Amino acid sequence: MSTLEKIKILNDSAQYDLCDYVNHNKSSQVNLPGIYHAIGHNGCKIPLFKTLLTNKCKNDCKYCINQSRRNFQRLELSPDELAKAFLKYYNQGLVNGLFLSSGIDKDEDTTMEKTIETIRLLRQDYGYDDYIHLKIVPGASKDSIKRAMALSNRVSINIESATASGLEELSSTKDYNKDILKRLHWIDSLHRKSTTYPNLTHTTQLIIGANSESDMEILQRMEKIYNKTKLKRAYFSAFTPIRETELESKTPCSTNRTTKLYNADSLLNDYHFKLDEIIFDENNQLSLSEDPKILAAKNMDIFPVEINTAPFVELIRVPGIGVKSARKIISIRKNIPFTNKNELKKLGVVVDRAEKYIKIAGAFQSQLDNFN
Repeated sequence: MSTLEKIKILNDSAQYDLCDYVNHNKSSQVNLPGIYHAIGHNGCKIPLFKTLLTNKCKNDCKYCINQSRRNFQRLELSPDELAKAFLKYYNQGLVNGLFLSSGIDKDEDTTMEKTIETIRLLRQDYGYDDYIHLKIVPGASKDSIKRAMALSNRVSINIESATASGLEELSSTKDYNKDILKRLHWIDSLHRKSTTYPNLTHTTQLIIGANSESDMEILQRMEKIYNKTKLKRAYFSAFTPIRETELESKTPCSTNRTTKLYNADSLLNDYHFKLDEIIFDENNQLSLSEDPKILAAKNMDIFPVEINTAPFVELIRVPGIGVKSARKIISIRKNIPFTNKNELKKLGVVVDRAEKYIKIAGAFQSQLDNFN
């Protein structure tokens, strides 16, 4: 089998590791397999070469296309084979970086050695100095994590669920606290204590809707992680059933649910909300019809806030005002006070959302509209 044919199969297996894979085609391009367009914070699309080193896996995760109990074509790429294939794409300008993950074939240490060797070849033998995101496998040794971090721009370990009991619903071969949370702590500890990784970031990912965990449980876990670590962000994968798995008859998760989780997670991570400020229904779920920030605002007694005097922590609680626009407001008002909502609109404030929660120079802007 040619390297191109292997990459197509391994890339198709890797599609189920995407944070929004429900919205992606499950098969890659025949002639150019492996290209995945990641979405940046500013909405731009970044082409990455994304594949698995192998789809062989000893784990039995019930949601996963590569789980050990499925009967399908298993194969792997050698580190040098993958490195050369990636460089061919990169040198042709087809991709801007590498996103490398892998199933766990024989054991965790062997898998990590092969993935580390792949990126070592790229960095040290072939002189590649651009972006690499490497997935750390659950149960990886501390030494292998350390070496992976030294060669990567970003590393991640998927926590998959919010609780130990939630992971038990999905897999019998992973220990939540030992194999996953402990490794997450190691990554963060190494990142904090060493000057070796000044530009490195680390992330995680959860599968949503494959087990019985509520949105509150998911966000409780994320709040704990954000409070204790330098985790950059979390990604949420909406569960979709896969044939020949134990969950093939389970209802797929709505991507509307993961969208609301992203919204609420951003409130915790970027806007420094507390979990008790976020509103859940009687089943501890987020509303699928209303924005979490607007719901939270309805229960706050700080509104309306005065744009020209409100502190940063109050400005970012206003629906329609983001972190960047709040900083711009504070910077500008030091010299020039705001007088109307159009000035805010130029800074990126969504005025239609914000106007009933703010005053400018003592006046409600929505009330002023009645007199114009």
